[in-house]
Amino acid sequence: MSIAHDCPSGSASGGREKLLLIDGQRVPAVAGRVFKTLNPATGEVIATVAEGDAADVDRAVAAARRAFEGPWRTMRAAERGQILYRLVDLMKQHTDEIAAIESLDAGKPISAVLRQDLPAALDTLAYYAGWADKIHGDVVPVRDDALTYTVREPVGVVAAIVPWNFPLMIGMWKLAPALACGCTVVMKPAELTSLSALRIGDLALEAGLPPGVFNIVTGPGRVVGDALVNHPDVDKVTFTGSPGVGRGILRGAAGNFKRVSLELGGKSANVIFDDADLDAATKAAASGIFFNSGQVCSAGSRVLAQEKVYDEVVERLTARARSMRLGDPADRATALGPVISEKQMNTILGYVDIGLKEGARLTTGGERIGDRGYFLSPAVFADVKHEMRISQEEIFGPVVSVIRFKDEADALRIANGTAYSLAAGVWSRDIGRVQRFARRVKAGTVWTNTYGYTDVRLPWGGAGDSGFGREHGTEAIANFTEPKAVWMNLNV
Repeated sequence: MSIAHDCPSGSASGGREKLLLIDGQRVPAVAGRVFKTLNPATGEVIATVAEGDAADVDRAVAAARRAFEGPWRTMRAAERGQILYRLVDLMKQHTDEIAAIESLDAGKPISAVLRQDLPAALDTLAYYAGWADKIHGDVVPVRDDALTYTVREPVGVVAAIVPWNFPLMIGMWKLAPALACGCTVVMKPAELTSLSALRIGDLALEAGLPPGVFNIVTGPGRVVGDALVNHPDVDKVTFTGSPGVGRGILRGAAGNFKRVSLELGGKSANVIFDDADLDAATKAAASGIFFNSGQVCSAGSRVLAQEKVYDEVVERLTARARSMRLGDPADRATALGPVISEKQMNTILGYVDIGLKEGARLTTGGERIGDRGYFLSPAVFADVKHEMRISQEEIFGPVVSVIRFKDEADALRIANGTAYSLAAGVWSRDIGRVQRFARRVKAGTVWTNTYGYTDVRLPWGGAGDSGFGREHGTEAIANFTEPKAVWMNLNV
């Protein structure tokens, strides 16, 4: 397998230093430090970004607190919603620019950004813009001599810590509901993928967002992220990333009992029974693990195939992996771009070596392609045992483990046999079987005879090493508000 053609080194982000966004102004880091962000397709520098630290976090949190206590909280909810709708319109006007930035910075095929990432971000923003003036409490008639009711109030200053795999989309998952609820936000984009958030920050100001409502501090997680988590004036942390970092956030947030929601890792099982439509199942299984080069929390990285169809499933997945077009993310014909960084590439290659040493059979892929950028050929492991590390640990790359199972009980045992519980899929023509499986499998989302779809109107999240709390839908409104009970004595 070879890369389709050389990748361009041009930048959609411009050549100037990318500054922090604090209190409505573009400012350099207090310490004057910067870092370079690379194009994963070439390894070349595409932008220089301000490297914030605790002093910058202090400035951003103070600005967010002023805005929360001032113009944003006191603004009519309908007006907040209108500002968010204007941001939707501005993002649509800049579709090509935003998509190009995201593709360049994250190594994503431009076709995928235009098909999924950007539409999902816009849908999320429009959905919560509509929620802004519909967040209300209830009248609860406790006694005849009292008027008793509840209201929902914004939780306050929110630290939104965003991952590098879907910076635009997941960033909006956090930003849109927080703003709709009346919170203010300090966002820390992933150090590897800061550029789309910075551009959205500019457009948010143009849309009329008051200064301090949305602040962006770029820099390393161990500095900026830790400062946010430990800051006494941050009321809520919302984080998407690894379980290890999530545990550290919980420890840091305990200092002032911050509210925390975590969307962490996954080792999702995609289960194919022998009566399934194998054409549809294997096509979706390949997409479920190789989309975004496998850098997806809910990737179907474990394909469980029933004994009768096991060999055919392996053969079909192998053929699909070999047929995928790797290449320049800016080329709309590209199906698979690079992984995010040299470090991530080496981690994935390390797991390929682990799988081989454990005795799994590599039917295709698992190699670096070329010496420019971080391209990997999609890998299929057969003869994988449930106990192997490649079956238990999140690889976060284009590597699928195909595991054999006997019957429904065996499939459930294997599917539920990891520390993760984010998502699962099941393929069968037996409606009773898929319903039983959906009830018994440990997963926040279960797809039946499909895989990978999400929608902002449905809750998203997991348990165990997949985190806790839910994003999307009405669950996100609860994430960013606090209920208050009011008791009014009528006998006065």
